[in-house]
Amino acid sequence: MLQLVRIFDELPDGFGDLVAEASGEGVRNMALLAEGWRAAARFQDDGEALFAAFLAGALAGIGAMTPEPAALEPARRLRRFYVRPDMRRRGVATALASALIHEGFDSVRLLTVNARASDAAAPFWEAQGFEPDTIGPWTHTLRR
Repeated sequence: MLQLVRIFDELPDGFGDLVAEASGEGVRNMALLAEGWRAAARFQDDGEALFAAFLAGALAGIGAMTPEPAALEPARRLRRFYVRPDMRRRGVATALASALIHEGFDSVRLLTVNARASDAAAPFWEAQGFEPDTIGPWTHTLRR
């Protein structure tokens, strides 16, 4: 069973393992999330969200959203997105993305992502409806 939980005060159990797995794949975004969390970037301000996905009780992935300051209109960036290798192809990433997209569209009409982290990122975000876009520091946008 897949469960999504909004994170407020503490990173979930198993987060250290998630950081290690991401780093082992050459993905730095979980280490950046850990650093930001220690520096009190808690994803609690307006337009921010951090979700953890649990599959059968185990931490399967993380996804976050923050305001997109580089956009010319109010926008949100989906970021710090990672699913553990052994949890992929089980709907975890799609569930996280869907939750963030719905939350983002509650307040803005433009969402962005940076899909440079891995070769699989761009095709994944395009499958979620995002389109390639190079006008900002992002790689893809989704407009409501």
